[in-house]
Amino acid sequence: MKHILIVDDSITMRRMVKASLRSLENTAFEEAGNGLEALERLALTTVDLMILDLNMPDMHGLEVLKFVRKHQTFHNLPVIVLTTRGDETNRTTTVAAGASYYLTKPFEPKVLAEQVQQLLISSPH
Repeated sequence: MKHILIVDDSITMRRMVKASLRSLENTAFEEAGNGLEALERLALTTVDLMILDLNMPDMHGLEVLKFVRKHQTFHNLPVIVLTTRGDETNRTTTVAAGASYYLTKPFEPKVLAEQVQQLLISSPH
């Protein structure tokens, strides 16, 4: 069973992401509404992949990503950043911070599902 953590302050967006990934077999979902909640979920459950929004209250997604990359336990965790920020500066900064894949909203469900599947297969995590 693979566990995916969906981190977004919008419950609607979290539902859309889950709906996009429902075709994946043997997959369970965890959810977090902000960055601090995401770190709590990471500490309490085993996560194989994280889908992370950037613009959230309490703790920006980029801060979460940087924490994950610095922490030995989560260093290799695949992280897909799913955000409204499509400009090249944000993309470059986020990829440099360690994002496995960068996808902008609105997103194509098929593209997200394919990328999740590819990262789950190739990840040593």
